[in-house]
Amino acid sequence: MSDNLLSIPCTTIKGEQKTLADFAGKAILVVNTASKCGFTPQYKGLEQLWQQYKDQGLVVLGFPCNQFGKQEPGNEGAIAEFCELNFGVSFPLFKKIDVNGGAAHPLFVQLKKRAPGLLGSKGIKWNFTKFLIGRDGQVVKRFAPTTKPQELTQEIEALLK
Repeated sequence: MSDNLLSIPCTTIKGEQKTLADFAGKAILVVNTASKCGFTPQYKGLEQLWQQYKDQGLVVLGFPCNQFGKQEPGNEGAIAEFCELNFGVSFPLFKKIDVNGGAAHPLFVQLKKRAPGLLGSKGIKWNFTKFLIGRDGQVVKRFAPTTKPQELTQEIEALLK
């Protein structure tokens, strides 16, 4: 089951093809993001997690999404520039995607199945829903948009041991 999750193709914000297998052996934090959301300041906390734990094996992956209140209206260039200028984001960002509905990206379809949330396996409630994946490629936990990045340190540290 984890092989399937790790082999789903994703396109970076710069147009490169990747899969989660490119981050094999690392703990992965996948987040659906948006630039004009009340939770947007979480970019700063996500960057702090990335900086604090990347050398120990954590990678943070941001997937911009415009499905919630149209809070990610820009194109990939505008999104990348906004994240870098306003929050110093250096962790990998991906092309804007849908996380819910018929056009939902296959990665998020699988993440929702493996870690159902408040809306079950059918939906993501809002921007900045977070999924923590272990070094073995198994989804460990799903976190609500209201969970601040710094609140994940205990779970991340446990995965990095």
